[in-house]
Amino acid sequence: MAQYLLSVYQPDGPAPAPDFLEPIMRDVEALNRDMKAADAWVFGAGLHPTETATVVRQQGAEVLITDGPFAEAKEHVGGFTVIEAADLDAALGWAEKLARATTLPIEVRPIQH
Repeated sequence: MAQYLLSVYQPDGPAPAPDFLEPIMRDVEALNRDMKAADAWVFGAGLHPTETATVVRQQGAEVLITDGPFAEAKEHVGGFTVIEAADLDAALGWAEKLARATTLPIEVRPIQH
């Protein structure tokens, strides 16, 4: 079985209100249970806001450390799930369910080993 990264892209800005977010998180937890029951779920996590990011980059002979995200963007990776799936079509099936649960775009990428 191949592994795939399902990245959840969310818009920049403040977190949604709890009454909006609560049913989404309930749906995501239900989907995680389904993935675990199907032996597809490997690992998943939400990420802290982009302002907590630190970027480490080589520039010439020096390494620079800067606060904040790597690039300014209208959206960012807010969380991710690593799954095992027989093929891309199976991974896309899980991604479709995750997109419905989160109401956000999901990027699917195979993981190299």
